[in-house]
Parts: sequence; structure tokens; C-alpha cells
Amino acid sequence: MILQTPMPPIPPLPHMDPMSYGVPGSILFIVLVSVAAATIILWPIVRALARRLEGKGPADTGLKAEVEQLHQRLGEVDALQVRVAELEERLDFTERMLARTPEAPAQLHRGDVP
Repeated sequence: MILQTPMPPIPPLPHMDPMSYGVPGSILFIVLVSVAAATIILWPIVRALARRLEGKGPADTGLKAEVEQLHQRLGEVDALQVRVAELEERLDFTERMLARTPEAPAQLHRGDVP
């Protein structure tokens, strides 16, 4: 035989009151203020970073001038590298010429008069 027992009562639903979870109101206030302050402070920084990454940020004229100057200097360095390479070739040639043993003077033939 099956016994039927009455169903137990349904427990009440928890309230959405922060105090019911044991969180004091001052801590909740501090957390909310901290999140708001971080959002206010970081929002412009994040937007500027996003614009910079997209390439839409304001162009810095001083930076462009400096980059142009560096490009000119690189051109000068390239020209100097070519000159240094030519000088190295000339120096190598000169060293080979100086290191050579002088050829023996042409021997006089018997009929030649010195």
C-alpha cells in the first residue's frame, strides 16, 4: 500500500535586497563608485587608443617632421655606405699591389749595351 503524504511548503523566494546577502551598504556603495570612476577615467583613454589603432587619430606634425628627417638621414647613410664600399675596394687593390713581389728586372741580352 502506498502512503500519500502532503507536499512540503515551497520556501519563499530570496529578496533582491543586498542586505539579505550579508553585503553592507557601504561596501556596495564603494564598489559602485569605484566602477563609475574607473569608467569615467578610462573611457577617453580607450577611445583614443582605438582611434590610434584605426589610424584616425590626430596627426602629430612634429612626429611627421621627425620621421621625414630620419628618412633623409637614411638616404645619406645609404650614399655613405656606397662610398665606403668603393674605398674598401680601392684599399684592397692598393694592398694587393704593395704585397706583390717586384718582378725581376729584364736581363740584358748579350748584344745590348747598357
